[in-house]
Amino acid sequence: MITTPMPEKVHQGRAVKRIREILQVKQETLASELGISQQSVSLLESKETIDPETLEQIAKTLKVPVEAIKSFNEEAAVNIIANTFQDESVAYAYNYKCTFNPLDKYIETVEKNEKLYEALLKSEREKIALLEKMLGEKKK
Repeated sequence: MITTPMPEKVHQGRAVKRIREILQVKQETLASELGISQQSVSLLESKETIDPETLEQIAKTLKVPVEAIKSFNEEAAVNIIANTFQDESVAYAYNYKCTFNPLDKYIETVEKNEKLYEALLKSEREKIALLEKMLGEKKK
């Protein structure tokens, strides 16, 4: 006789918490979206089962299907995330590899500032020359 294993009963509160953490949503943000206090969100996350209406609101707020919460499996979620990145794709996802030399950008900025300084100095010298000319004409 072959028996199929019974699916584990998902602790819906913990599932909401883990999904919220994976999506990097704070309790305060979720509470604000649901129109409840942060303490209420904390209480919800400790419940084994959450009423269907609240569960639907949470799923809608987190932009996940209700079934994702009801059948959440930590191991499967970690496996999906782990298999999403391969080779150096994680490094590219987090921009660890620069596509430019920061020192070159700094030198470009210094050169621009130098040109601006020279233009400003030239303008000031022209103003001084004009003022001296106007003063010289006044004395005559």
